Order: sequence, then C-alpha cells, then structure tokens
Amino acid sequence: MSNSKVFKTLDEQVEILRAKGLIIDDEEETKGILLRENYFFISGYRHLFMHRENKFIMGTTFEELYSMFTFDRNMRNIFFKYILVIENNIKSLISYELSKKYGFKEKDYLNVDNFTQNPMKVRQVHDILDKMRRQIKVNGKQHTATLHYMSNYGYIPLWILVKVLSFGIVSELFTILKDEDQSAISNFYKVDPQTLAIYLNILSNYRNLCAHEEVLYDHRTQRSIPDNKYHFELDIPKEEDEYIYGKNDLFAVIIILKIMLNERDFRNLMNEISYEIDLLSGRIKVLKIEQILEQIGFPKNWRDIA
Repeated sequence: MSNSKVFKTLDEQVEILRAKGLIIDDEEETKGILLRENYFFISGYRHLFMHRENKFIMGTTFEELYSMFTFDRNMRNIFFKYILVIENNIKSLISYELSKKYGFKEKDYLNVDNFTQNPMKVRQVHDILDKMRRQIKVNGKQHTATLHYMSNYGYIPLWILVKVLSFGIVSELFTILKDEDQSAISNFYKVDPQTLAIYLNILSNYRNLCAHEEVLYDHRTQRSIPDNKYHFELDIPKEEDEYIYGKNDLFAVIIILKIMLNERDFRNLMNEISYEIDLLSGRIKVLKIEQILEQIGFPKNWRDIA
C-alpha cells in the first residue's frame, strides 16, 4: 500500500482537521483561509495543540491554530527587518576596512594575498573569492548601482559589490579575513572574532528562514552562541551545565541583536515582539502563553534583557 500524499479538496481538509478534534465554527471562512494560506503551512503549527495520540487538545479552535500561524508570520517579519539592519552594518564595516587597506578595484580587494594565509583555509579562500567574482558577472549588469560603476568606471568598488552579495557569502567572507581585519570589525561590536563569526552564521540562517516563510518559532540552529553575561544576568536555568534557553534558539537571536543593534533599534524590536506575544496570549485559550514561550526558547523573564 502506498504512503504517498494525495490531493485533498478544501472540504476534505476541513474534515481531516475536525476528525482530529479541531473545532471549526465558520466552515466557509476556514476554507477561504486554507485556500489562501495553504493547509500544509497552517498545519505546521498543529503539534503545539495536540496530544501524543494525534488529537487536538479538547476545545482547540481553528482560530487558535490560525492565530499561531499569523503570530509566527509577524515574528518572521519583525526579525527579518532587524537582521537586515545588521546585514547592512556588517557589509558596510567589511567593505570600509578592506577598501581602506587593500584598494577599491576588484583586482585589488579580491587579491588572494589580502586574506588569511592559513594553509587549512586555502581552498575556502579561493571558493569564496570565486563566489564573489561570479556575483560580479551575474549581477553586475542587473543592479542599478553596479551597472553604473561598470558602465562609467569599468570596475565595481567593494562598498557597491556588497549590495549584491548574500548575507551567507558575507558571513563566510568574514571567516577568511586576516586576524587583524577580523579584529578591527569585531571590535566595533565589542566581541571577539570567533564569537562574531558564530553570530553572523546564525543570523544568516535565520535570515534565510524568515525570507522563505519557514516555521520560525521553534527553529534551532546547529551552532550555539557562547555563554555571555545575558545568560547569567537573566539567571537562565541550566541542564547538565548548559543553559536551556538563548543558545541556538530564537532567544539566542535576541541576545545577538542586543549586542549588535543600537539601543533605539533594539528597544523597537523588543516592543514589537512584546506586542505580538501579548496579542497571541489574548487569542489562545487552550494553552498558557508560557508553554508557547518555552517552545520558542524564551525564559519567563525574557523582557528583562531590554
């Protein structure tokens, strides 16, 4: 017997949800939402509201399930906006440091001698520089700024090239810089280069997740941020000597943004997140907001980081 998934009509989707114990009061409204938003995407949040036996907690409504979906979407938009601020900052810092030191034409700043001479990273250096050259070829004539420089000057300075580089490439670029160049950039954030490399890697991961509308709230990254004063100050609980929140979850991203954003931007971020959590708290009755915050990786006193 085949396990393949087959197409389900809107009526069948509604019946599947009802059969699992979900309360659907307005069937037409529900079908409209399922058509507009995609059953698969919405059902990605159902495990929060379900017992082990694959049934919804008694009393769970479709409105609650949809509220979780819209909460996650709003959180993605918030985090995406502020990660873009960091992306722009780091591109500006890297392009400034490298242009100041190595020149502003591709043949100068893409010279292999400007990067780490660590024998273990030779291949990585060549790979990343190749990626950057490829971006010049692919995007050079597509973006207004790069096209302007190519047409009028015959080269693209690094502070223009970074506009067409992905955050992923830029975070990789940081890892192949010489030690002194890494230090000059990481000093801006008052962290060491190894820590900044981890921050950029995690931010790049979350940025892509947000950009592609994937489930955000319970996402975990492979890498974890190093313990820092915020874990200690918030007295985050430990298990087997490891902090249980703020290491590779969404709260870790908040800690990173606390360190890398200016005060005003971070305050705005926290206000926007607080608003969404308060809104969700009023819309969900079958779960306590604390249960959802635990899934997100937020400690009970998460607001105290502000």
